[in-house]
Amino acid sequence: MSLAALKALLIGQPTSPGLISPSDHHGYGTLPHQTPQSRRRSSSSTTSTSSTLSPSDLEAQTTAAAANPKSPGSSSSKPQPPPGGFRITARVISDATIGLSDGLTVPFALTAGLSALGNTRVVVFGGLAELIAGAISMGLGGYLGAKSEIASYHETRLQTATRLQSDPAAAERSITAVFAPYSVPPHVVSELTRHLEAAGTEEMVDFLTRFEHCAEEPATSRALTSALTIALAYFLGGLVPLLPYLCVGEEEVMLGLWISVGVMAVALFSFGYAKTCIVAGWEGSRCVRMGLFGGAQMVVVGGAAAGAAMGLVKLFDGMGAS
Repeated sequence: MSLAALKALLIGQPTSPGLISPSDHHGYGTLPHQTPQSRRRSSSSTTSTSSTLSPSDLEAQTTAAAANPKSPGSSSSKPQPPPGGFRITARVISDATIGLSDGLTVPFALTAGLSALGNTRVVVFGGLAELIAGAISMGLGGYLGAKSEIASYHETRLQTATRLQSDPAAAERSITAVFAPYSVPPHVVSELTRHLEAAGTEEMVDFLTRFEHCAEEPATSRALTSALTIALAYFLGGLVPLLPYLCVGEEEVMLGLWISVGVMAVALFSFGYAKTCIVAGWEGSRCVRMGLFGGAQMVVVGGAAAGAAMGLVKLFDGMGAS
């Protein structure tokens, strides 16, 4: 029926009122109110536009327009939001930094100290044992820390809700204290307080927890993610100083030590430089100087720990021999 109405319009024949609605001011309903000259101009314009279309194309366009009445003449659907990409959060970066900093320092100091015993097998087995135990310990520490953070958040919400129930006027005082450093007019604070009170207790508790106590709700997977990130970063970082000992003979422990020292100097400096520049930036002479200082600082700390461990092992070995 729609195709018949369109063909009748193109050849200039009148259409029945049931096919064309006169109330549609964006379609063909305006044709009965046009003058003969404007009707001829409209008909000729429509004919010239549609002259290259076959009946099957016209039928397809009519069907598409009927299927999408809110956007006539457009075959595109409602735009979809762009999909969100994968993004590493700041907490994951913080956990990885903790694991890498300890993993690059502690196993390096241990292997350097064990190398004073003069046996590569002792260094490798002792280093692997410390590496596995340290990764488990660091991971459990991250897990328990994240669990404590979640428990602290829920306890803060509970205390805030209890305080609002016992003293409803505390809400306006708390909101006033939050916005006091920003010189917000009192009537704005009062209006915001009324709005939050009308929204409900949960919204008021959320607002005060977020802005008064500066506490954000941790993700439900925060504990597991923190544990795995710290443990994996510790293990990978501690594996670096251990690899040179796997490439030398059993009696070439000092060669493995010097290779490990060279590798760790590069690794510690690179880690310190990158860790500093992630915070300070990568461009500019100031950022470069800060990165160089951060890298040198990591090398000094790691070298001091390794030297102290090696000296203590030699001291204890000499005391045992005497």
